[in-house]
Amino acid sequence: MVGIMTEIAKPTGRWKYLILWFIRSKERRYSEIKAFLGDISQCSHTKQLRELETDGLINRKIYPEVPPRVEYSLTTKGEEFIPIIDLMEEFGRKFGEQVD
Repeated sequence: MVGIMTEIAKPTGRWKYLILWFIRSKERRYSEIKAFLGDISQCSHTKQLRELETDGLINRKIYPEVPPRVEYSLTTKGEEFIPIIDLMEEFGRKFGEQVD
């Protein structure tokens, strides 16, 4: 049970589940993720990405170009987390209005 709580507690933050869900199918650039999220400050966006990287859920790949290009993708651990996010989304659609 401790393992469950440790892993579920990692991606906390208003935007992290959305970021993981958005990059699940392909690598995404910083600007693509920000556009998807909409109303997020640059500071908060950068912080969320760094924390997901520190938690081992996403990779950050920097291309040696001018201007620099950075892309984010899921790690193996991040990929294994996606079914949990899918179940949470399904639960929310099914019971969202019933949960107080």
